[in-house]
Amino acid sequence: MQNAFVRNLSRRVHLSDEDVGLIEAACSTARRLPPKIDLICEGDRPGPVFLFLEGWGCRYKILPEGTRQILAFMLPGDFCDMHTNVLEEMDHSIATVTSALVATIERPRLDNVMERSPAITRAFWMMQLVDLGVARSWIASMGRRSSEARVAHLMCEMYFRLKSTEQVDEDACAMPLSQILLADALGMTPVHLNRVLREFRKRGVMYLTKGTLVIADIRELMRIAGFDDTYLHRRLNEAA
Repeated sequence: MQNAFVRNLSRRVHLSDEDVGLIEAACSTARRLPPKIDLICEGDRPGPVFLFLEGWGCRYKILPEGTRQILAFMLPGDFCDMHTNVLEEMDHSIATVTSALVATIERPRLDNVMERSPAITRAFWMMQLVDLGVARSWIASMGRRSSEARVAHLMCEMYFRLKSTEQVDEDACAMPLSQILLADALGMTPVHLNRVLREFRKRGVMYLTKGTLVIADIRELMRIAGFDDTYLHRRLNEAA
């Protein structure tokens, strides 16, 4: 069975058997890590690229007063910060959220893979463009969306990202994120987030239960969010 990163790249470009071999060889360094482990911290010198083959991760910043802002969630098949090697130091941290199988690719090896395969290079840049689109959408949420729309938008985004990688069973998908983590991603207090989630459950739109997101009315959730997948560069159109 192909690993999640190969499957992710293959949805963007055609990969030859040689391309797949290059990626799988680069992922041979994968190791199992427990939840809540920092892969790299703000202030560290940038190093290798991290690939999530299994499990979830996140980017985050700790603000001066000690509060945390989640900047992004990484799902199986995602990789982190291909471009940070141009920096003197990291401006954010990357951590596992769940138990995760993470491959660590040193920069010289990554450069070699990209030099040998234009297809892989193109797929890497496409993934980076999607990441930037997600970041812009999160900024819009924090700045202009109501609390209801903000929660609905994030749930739509996670649901469709998982559906595009065949990780949704009918109307349910894994959601191993605590309300504290979700609140830190949404710029809300856990109490406020809990209030919004209770209202969505009461209205029969969606609910969270035992690490699972269940969306009972995806079209209503999309309406509340004003959700448009353009910022995902149409990789999820078929999933809608």
